[in-house]
Amino acid sequence: MGTELERFTGPAAEARQALVRTIVADGGLSDPAWLAAFEEVPRHLFVPYYFVGRGHVPGGDASEGAYERLWCEDPDPVRRARWLRGAYTDGPLATRVRDGQLISSSSQPSLMARMLHELDVRDGHAVLEIGAGSGYNAALLAHRLGDDLVTTVDVDPEITESARSHLANAGYRPTVVTGDGARGCPERVPFDRIIATCTLPSVPFAWLPQCRPGARILAPLSTGLITLQVRDNSRGRIAEGRFLRTSAYFVPLRGAERMREGHIGGLPRRAIENELFRFLLTLTAGSLDPHEALSLWERERRPQRDRFGLTVAERHQWAWLDDPEGPYVWPLGRPRGQSG
Repeated sequence: MGTELERFTGPAAEARQALVRTIVADGGLSDPAWLAAFEEVPRHLFVPYYFVGRGHVPGGDASEGAYERLWCEDPDPVRRARWLRGAYTDGPLATRVRDGQLISSSSQPSLMARMLHELDVRDGHAVLEIGAGSGYNAALLAHRLGDDLVTTVDVDPEITESARSHLANAGYRPTVVTGDGARGCPERVPFDRIIATCTLPSVPFAWLPQCRPGARILAPLSTGLITLQVRDNSRGRIAEGRFLRTSAYFVPLRGAERMREGHIGGLPRRAIENELFRFLLTLTAGSLDPHEALSLWERERRPQRDRFGLTVAERHQWAWLDDPEGPYVWPLGRPRGQSG
């Protein structure tokens, strides 16, 4: 995959700089520390192979013919060049497929940049990442904070083994743990920041006591990104915050019970096909009837994601519109499952 010199020169470096320019032009990487991380961490070392969709084979199963594998050592130079170009496109890459199902990916770099910006890390912060993926996000964190302050957890030993190898090849050695991300990482506490790179059905309660007061949690939930501030009050540890306006689609937390949208029969197509309504439908699944959710959505003039928030206490959690003490509040189910 190239020499150390080629990390900063040659086609890979040129492709990386082009990617950085794309993210900057879109308003990302305003922090010089994150700009340096994206400029210097070689993404292609974390995706020595990946899969691209090539459509369903007529008459075959759902999984048959779904993905084409591109890899760094392909004997065909045209396909190798295609692999390298793809490694530096501003898009997600499917890095692990099992039985036709996507189980791990490398996220879209511009979305990663947005999430890392919103994580609001400071020098000396200890960060826990849930979902190791390819290891690329952990490398960006390690570049910014140093290896000793970064821990990444994944339930799948194949994923953690490959992430550890990719990180070492790129010159980074954060702590990589094979375990249930819903349990956090008790042996590495306390944390100043927790970032999840897999969609959650709800926020695991085990994370709160592993955080320092003032810590921040950033995680995909429903089809959005929730940012929670952790604090102590008279009732104990609590985390509360709002969704960002942006959409976010990630591989689900492995083993977790997925959020269901519920029965949507009879709902108008204009609502069902609207991304913001489907966000609300998923967020309220099991608490609001879909028709009640539609009434709320229309009454409140189709609210954007950032009007919604979440409160997590030691034994329960609830989503809300505009105000955690307001009239529009509904519970989320108790989380369980494993990391992805």
